[in-house]
Amino acid sequence: MTRALRIATRGSALALAQTERVVRLLGVPTELVIVSTKGDRDTVAPIHAIGGTGVFTKEIQDAVLRNDADIAVHSAKDLPSLTPDGLVIGAVPERDDVRDALVGATLDELPTGARVGTGAPRRRAQLAAERPDLTFGELRGNIATRMDKASEFGAIVVAMAAINRLGLGDRVAQILETSVMLPQVGQGAIAVECRSDDQDTLDTFAGIDNAQLHRVLNAERAYLAELGGGCNLPCGALASESADGIISLEVLLANLDGSVVLRISDNGTDPEHLGHTLARRLLDDHGGALLLEDSR
Repeated sequence: MTRALRIATRGSALALAQTERVVRLLGVPTELVIVSTKGDRDTVAPIHAIGGTGVFTKEIQDAVLRNDADIAVHSAKDLPSLTPDGLVIGAVPERDDVRDALVGATLDELPTGARVGTGAPRRRAQLAAERPDLTFGELRGNIATRMDKASEFGAIVVAMAAINRLGLGDRVAQILETSVMLPQVGQGAIAVECRSDDQDTLDTFAGIDNAQLHRVLNAERAYLAELGGGCNLPCGALASESADGIISLEVLLANLDGSVVLRISDNGTDPEHLGHTLARRLLDDHGGALLLEDSR
């Protein structure tokens, strides 16, 4: 590639840190295209109130589709389950710690009725399942803003990947194991998109794509896609792949107050088939469809 590769990204410290990691891996001349997303412009309203999934990615994807940029760097957890026509996730170069963490106090240290800062239904439901006495408050903004607001709550919840990438590990009170808090689909992973017909860029991605991470992300995203774009219930998924190519996937669906948490797992070799199959089992055999119906 003779000209600089134009990279669309959000302008937050975390987004820029992730993009810099991709730039180093690519090892080619690059130019940043900073894009303001709907989620960046409205830092107060709950995510679901301003559009839900995609509020941190749509404008960035649009920039690539318009040819204002060649590639887009995302936190994989921000991506909708279905990739827009004309785009493809060409590389998943790395995945950091998938777990969530408490800042301010450990789960055991929180007094009865303590208020936890998080706007994520997935986090609220799973914490409520562990501690039904807890209350919750909305928490929006970039990582630095959320950290600054930690003193307003008994504790706040932050992704460990973000904490690690910004060098804030000394602020962590407790890392929540996945047995307590199953992560969001794609949590900790970086996803790099480009136009599906841009073969030169796809060839460039070949050297930075981690095929194993790409497959496990595909399994998690297939689960989310099968739940359907209208699913507004707390859900999570975590996949891993063994040395012999067996993918293990654990998935979760809950109601909003955490009084019902459905959680199953299975293994397979085809990531998309595994994700779709577990979603159907959860919906058809374990009561998930009733949860969806009640939520609507």
